[in-house]
Amino acid sequence: MAFGQQKIEYKTIDQMRIMRRSGLILDAALNTTIAAVAPGVTTGELDAVFAAELKKAGATSNFLGYYDFPASICTSVNEEVVHGIPGPRVLAAGDLISIDGGAIVEGWHSDSARSTIVGGPAAEDPADRRLSDITEESMWRGIAAMATAKYVGDIGDAIDEYVTSQPGPELGILEDYVGHGIGSAMHMPPDVLNYSSKHRGPKLKPGMCLALEPMLVRGGLDTITLQDDWTVVTTDKARAAHWEHSVAVHAKGIWVLTAADGGAERLAPLGVTPVPLD
Repeated sequence: MAFGQQKIEYKTIDQMRIMRRSGLILDAALNTTIAAVAPGVTTGELDAVFAAELKKAGATSNFLGYYDFPASICTSVNEEVVHGIPGPRVLAAGDLISIDGGAIVEGWHSDSARSTIVGGPAAEDPADRRLSDITEESMWRGIAAMATAKYVGDIGDAIDEYVTSQPGPELGILEDYVGHGIGSAMHMPPDVLNYSSKHRGPKLKPGMCLALEPMLVRGGLDTITLQDDWTVVTTDKARAAHWEHSVAVHAKGIWVLTAADGGAERLAPLGVTPVPLD
């Protein structure tokens, strides 16, 4: 969805602190859900695990009921890129699954996604591991760019530059699905592209909170939406990976709202030190 010139919401430091609480709850819930991924487990069971974790923490899902979406997470397996609906599907060793979830605390949202391979290293295709790793690192390159970038478009440049510079088979960056602003709603302006564009986008300013979510594929960029009106799949059946974090820009720096350490460990090798909201 293109937001055009719609107004960007700038958060106060106190509002971002509430988003941080939401992000920590989401991070913990995703950790528990990812730990439950195993051969023989259904995607519906994973949804139940995630929902129980949110309830225990006193948060609510921003996915459940969103345009009538029927679950608390999206579970996208193999050629499913995004928006997969949890249900009776039984996971098998070697499946590549992306889990995307969100939480609301006191009206403020968080959004995050990660990919994993069912059955662990012994079951994985090295090409799938490479796909997921490059997708994840490209997200961190985009986050690192936020520390010094002038425009939102600089984030897409950083992601694109990293992905296209990798040796080995070329990976595709999906352009139909992009990141977004986040705050008092899950999806807000501005669009956050995962690729280079002549469109610079708005200036990055304190108070902006953005969800960065690159989606990469091993094959072509063409996708279709299945008859459930949600699940997006690659037309050539090539596998996809999806990683996402919500990030705050404040007067002293950036902070990854959906990472327990604010992104410190992954940003350190990139020369960036995230600054807490406290």
